Formats: sequence, structure tokens, C-alpha cells
Amino acid sequence: MELKHLVSYASVVRLGSFSRAAEELYIAQPTISLHVRQLEEELQTKLLIRTTKNIELTEKGREVYECAMSILQLRDRILEKCSDGETRIIRLGASTIPSAYILPEVLPAYAKRHPSTYFTIDQGDSRSVAEKLTEGVIDIGLIGMKPSSSELSAEPFYEDTVVIITPVREPFLSMKENGTATLQKLFEAPVILREEGSGSLKAADAFLANAGYSEGDLQVAARTNDPEAIKNLVAQGLGISMISSKAAENYSRENRLLVFSFPEVSGSRTLYIATRKHAVLGERARDFLRYIRQFYAIPKGL
Repeated sequence: MELKHLVSYASVVRLGSFSRAAEELYIAQPTISLHVRQLEEELQTKLLIRTTKNIELTEKGREVYECAMSILQLRDRILEKCSDGETRIIRLGASTIPSAYILPEVLPAYAKRHPSTYFTIDQGDSRSVAEKLTEGVIDIGLIGMKPSSSELSAEPFYEDTVVIITPVREPFLSMKENGTATLQKLFEAPVILREEGSGSLKAADAFLANAGYSEGDLQVAARTNDPEAIKNLVAQGLGISMISSKAAENYSRENRLLVFSFPEVSGSRTLYIATRKHAVLGERARDFLRYIRQFYAIPKGL
């Protein structure tokens, strides 16, 4: 078993896409597919099921992913211990919205200034990222809700809002054009919600509560923690959803979704930088924290 096979496989699973894994690893997509196929052949088991819309893990595939992540984390620690000072590793954890829409903004810009930096990124929901931070698996977490653990500290670094997204079709087109959209009208449609453990779900629940609604008032069509899956399901007409305005930006620009905002309803959500209270971070990790604060104009320094 070759390490590169595990790297490719773990990236595909974490990002939910062969093409996105290829972009992250700077490897051609056919090579990523070859690595996964060779891993499956060596293990003599099916790890992934590819459909026209997404990638599904088999039961064995999930177990192999967990083992692969443990192996890659051990590799990173070995590299860090044996580093000659030229390569600096930063172990990040990020929940769904930060990993998909914040890190792609921050990391390339930071890497240009510090090309010797090597990032490892562990993606999960806010709760799982906080758990891995507590366990010492990662050094810095970017999450969508304030952690409950007394062992962690968190500071806000990005203020987002909750918006409602709908398909680009009637009756939503007329509502958008005429400015007649109301929550009552929109919530007549089926709704796609996030799952437990998600900061986005907490923000959506607050939005509903402030608008005088509860989940029981909605016709729930599906649940998923993947914002890309939510946007695709909405675009295809399964229902509407409440998501981060940051997550909705690209589909709105491409006219693949309609976005409705309700400023009178408190739908803001905060993204947090989380660290262990008594951890001693390395110089590069501290520098990265300073950079994020400056990038999003946080008036606080280390």
C-alpha cells in the first residue's frame, strides 16, 4: 500500500469530489481515480460508489477513511518532529462552511507569503472539529458555533447571515421580480435542513425562532450537512433551504439559485477560531492566527 493512494482517497472522501481532490493536491483527476482504484484492488473491496451527482462511502470505505486519516496524521507529526525548519506544518480543523468557503480565500494568500508552510486540514461538523481540537489532533479549529468544552477558547472572526435559497423557477421568480416574497409564502414549499452538530443548523433554528416558526411548522424534504449538496438539491427543485450567505454567493452569481434575505429577522451567524486554552502553539500557528485576524479585520492580536 502506497501513501499516495491514501492521500488521494482521503482527499476524495473529505471533499466529496474527485475533481476537487485533484485541485487540492495539484494532481490530474485521472491520477486521483487511478490511486483510488489501485487502493480498492489491493484491499479487494469497494470503497466508493460514484453516482452522477455525488460520491457515497461503503461501510468498508468509511472504516478505511478513518484508518487513512490516522495514518496521515501520524505522518504529519513525524514530518513536524523531523523538520529542518524549512517546512512548517499547521494542523487545521474546519467545519463545513469554513472549509468550503473561508479556507479557499485565506490559505492561497497565506501560502504566497509563506511558501514553506504545509497545511493538514481535518474537515467535519463543528462538534467533531471541537472534539478533535480537545483531543490534540489539530491545533486550530474554524467552526460555526461556540464550543461547549471548558478546555477550549473561541473568538469570532467572521460574521455571516442566513438567507433563503430557492430554485430559479416560478413562483419564486415572480416573488423576486415583484418583491413580494414573504416567509409565509416561501415556507409553503418543502425545506431542506442541515443535520445535528452543524453550526448552520443552529443558525437556521435561530432564524426560524426569530421569525416565529419552528421545525415542526415546515415540510422537511431532506437533511444533509453538505452545503454543495443542499444547493444542488434546491437548484433541481427538491425544495428551498436556509444557508449561509457565503455559501450561496457562487450559485447566486451564476443564476443557479435565487437568494432571499430578510434583514428584519435576525439571521446572523458567527464563525469562530477555536484553540485549546493551555496549548502552546508553534510560531507558524501563532502567525497564521494573526493573519486570519488581519484578513477579516479582527481588532485583536497575539
